[in-house]
Amino acid sequence: MTNRIAFQGELGAYSHQACRDARPDMEALPCRTFEDAIEAVRSGEADLAMLPVENSTYGRVADIHSLLPHSGLNIVGEAFVRVHINLLALPGVPLEKIEKAMTHTVLLGQCRKFLSEHGIARLTGADTAGSARQVAEMGKPEIAALASELAGEIYGLDVLARHIEDQGNNTTRFLVMSPQANHERRGDHGMMTTFVFQVRNIPAALYKAMGGFATNGINMTKLESYMVGGSFTATQFYADIEGHPEDPAVKRALEELDYFTEYLEILGVYPRDPRRD
Repeated sequence: MTNRIAFQGELGAYSHQACRDARPDMEALPCRTFEDAIEAVRSGEADLAMLPVENSTYGRVADIHSLLPHSGLNIVGEAFVRVHINLLALPGVPLEKIEKAMTHTVLLGQCRKFLSEHGIARLTGADTAGSARQVAEMGKPEIAALASELAGEIYGLDVLARHIEDQGNNTTRFLVMSPQANHERRGDHGMMTTFVFQVRNIPAALYKAMGGFATNGINMTKLESYMVGGSFTATQFYADIEGHPEDPAVKRALEELDYFTEYLEILGVYPRDPRRD
């Protein structure tokens, strides 16, 4: 056991924040790509991986759904991180001295009101934590970063303004991935089951496949489709449902789904995070 949890990005990224919040006893291991984070777990360099799957403002994270079924890893938990944007500057620099703010282009679009009110120009950086590191390294007092408080803590920057995002509900959902599946019932807020499937090539196959969840009263919290194999006709579906595969109602629904599919794989069974509510 390495007691490490891998994530994509630099130290101080929101994925790093998710690691700290969900697994505070583990060492966070930064990786260049999602594939690198997955490989770190497969190779034994890390015990777990923290992967973002969707954002409440921008939808699903690109590539993740296609990576998960072939990762060899299992979902064992979920975590939610509020994306609080903070203005970070060199120590001792006052707000009125800031002329430019640097961060990932997505975050620049999430705090337009604050930047406009203070006459701060926008600079596009590679990512949030990397922008904080770059501001610290450049040493230019007129340039600030937009990132997490954790990034400011790591790179020695002062927080000039907290939670300056335009929307107060921007949240990213992460999945905790492990080489070993864990289908034990755990947690105090019920269980979630995530799976992928491809329907058989018959009329109304998806409608029929989903019927079992409706008739058995199963709450499906997510259903997304994406192409596989570079084909417009080969569509795979990713789904989250509330419940455990051994719950009688869930078991009946999955059996009916299996009848109408040519491929069905459970990616994980894990505790429901109360921050879903």
